[in-house]
Amino acid sequence: MLTHEEKRRLLTTAREAIRAALEGWEYRTLPPAEGPLAEHRGAFVTLRTAGHRLRGCVGYPAASIPLLEVVAEAAPKAALHDFRFDPVTNGELDGLRIEISVLTPFTPIAGREDLVIGRDGLMIDAEGKRGLLLPQVALEFGWDAEQFLDAVCEKAGLPPGSWHNPGTRLYRFGAELAGEESGAS
Repeated sequence: MLTHEEKRRLLTTAREAIRAALEGWEYRTLPPAEGPLAEHRGAFVTLRTAGHRLRGCVGYPAASIPLLEVVAEAAPKAALHDFRFDPVTNGELDGLRIEISVLTPFTPIAGREDLVIGRDGLMIDAEGKRGLLLPQVALEFGWDAEQFLDAVCEKAGLPPGSWHNPGTRLYRFGAELAGEESGAS
């Protein structure tokens, strides 16, 4: 579990790293990470407008660098390189809400009976393709387990129902959230 201060540092790092990228300078995580922020953990940075509209989301399911550095790398990519959106501008940064999902280890599952909506995120690995959805996505869309499984198939570029196919590997994971109620808090 991350402390309030550790979550606040992750959020501050994300916002400062985005600002640095927008202004064209390289961001450094100083002071160096310690404790849980120094652990090698996967994380995703999600950006939303004041109206809660998705504005970018990029992350790393696994990491070979400290969590604080994962966030510092993922945040500017979420702002500038999520192919689904135009790059964030300096003018909109202060109005964006940042949410960081720090991932727990991945556990193989057999199917929908092993999945708890709201607790579990989901990753599929099949036919040389991978897709991942964070735990909060199923709640946001009101999906049941089968709809969540079909959605992760589609995210991977696979047809719905591909999770039934032989050779398909499914994994669940949890996420600890650090988030802002509104921008620049």
